[in-house]
Amino acid sequence: MFSQMLQQALNEKAIRPEDFSELMIRLLDYGIINRDESQVEANLYDRYLQCQDLVDDYLSIIGVRIEHDEQFCFVRLYPPGASAPNLQDAEHSPFNQGFRHRPNQMEMALILVLRVEYEKSLREGLVDDKGCVLISMEEIAISLNNLLKRKLPEGLQERKQLFRNLRQLRIIRFNSDSSSEEAENWISIQPGISSLVSHDVLAQLDPESQQSEAAQLNERSETEGGRA
Repeated sequence: MFSQMLQQALNEKAIRPEDFSELMIRLLDYGIINRDESQVEANLYDRYLQCQDLVDDYLSIIGVRIEHDEQFCFVRLYPPGASAPNLQDAEHSPFNQGFRHRPNQMEMALILVLRVEYEKSLREGLVDDKGCVLISMEEIAISLNNLLKRKLPEGLQERKQLFRNLRQLRIIRFNSDSSSEEAENWISIQPGISSLVSHDVLAQLDPESQQSEAAQLNERSETEGGRA
């Protein structure tokens, strides 16, 4: 019965069952689709927009939650029971089972540092029109040491694998095809980084972010009060 209803709904949207299946498999396998990542993901993201209600209903049955960032065009899944910083109701490889991939300690440390650096760049207006931030490897190393007293892996291959793992989470971009160390001198932090670190955790690492948010709220309150 459910399959017949799904088939009928797909027919109404002019989407083939195999195309819907491809979209669902990709989402569940990677855990994220980012339109700017590749032509393949651009096509899948556009297909998601065509049948967003069907995808949402389908995944809600198994308790999977969806974050859809319309500004930066990405869709991220959260397993049942997982905490999602940008979703209000927290109750409700390809990449090594990316959907359920749990970053190791080094990956998590780097994610936290990248989130702090991303927030700093937001405050300084150093964000491009796609919401990305360019940062040097030297800045990352310094921030990692200052905030968490950690160091990046010394070996080139180990370091490249670390950043490849974060790239699979669609939170950074870098030239992973080159074998030269210079190719990793710059990293592009993607806006999806915001969905992995809550504001509470960010405030503990970077108190300025909390002050900035409070200042914005005060400014908004004063503006609304003036209008009243």
